[in-house]
Amino acid sequence: MKSNHSRRIILASTSPRRQELIASLHIPFEIRPSHAEEHTPEDWTPQQVVEGLALRKAEAVHASLHDYKEDAVIVGSDTVVVLDNQVLGKPVDKQDAVRMLTSLQGRTHEVYTGVAVIDVMNGKTMVRHRVTSVTMKPLTGRQVEAYAKSGEPDDKAGAYAIQGLGSTIVERIEGCYFNVVGLPLSLLSDMLGEFGIDVL
Repeated sequence: MKSNHSRRIILASTSPRRQELIASLHIPFEIRPSHAEEHTPEDWTPQQVVEGLALRKAEAVHASLHDYKEDAVIVGSDTVVVLDNQVLGKPVDKQDAVRMLTSLQGRTHEVYTGVAVIDVMNGKTMVRHRVTSVTMKPLTGRQVEAYAKSGEPDDKAGAYAIQGLGSTIVERIEGCYFNVVGLPLSLLSDMLGEFGIDVL
């Protein structure tokens, strides 16, 4: 299928990080918050959680478009941090952030990001995910407290942002860096190619 940059991307996310990442692809896009409910069953695997929520966000935006027939694709995404098979979401408060960061320090955890793409015109849907391993530095209690106080962990899965001040507490990663930020661009570009949008 030939490259078609006239197709727009509708990003089902208000995340500034995902917006910055998708902007780097130089494809026209717009933002539509999904307002999707994010509760998932206790017995879901991390893969089911991120793929299920990415799809739920994309479907919520798709449903809100009604008879909107623009030649566009909707992209939904969701990220979780997994330690010892436990899913760590966003901290509820500073104490929760300290608890999460303390459990992560000096250890390796996985970051899962799910990506869902829906074609507005025909409803074609694709859902995939990526996993990246992240190893945190051993931190002192003072360092954990200082980072929690910075405010950066407040709305981040696992209570840290690898692209911000959190970069100073990460020792190494194995896999896609952008997956940890919240949108695996290599995976997304492959998926968009299946919908006739060639990034390169």
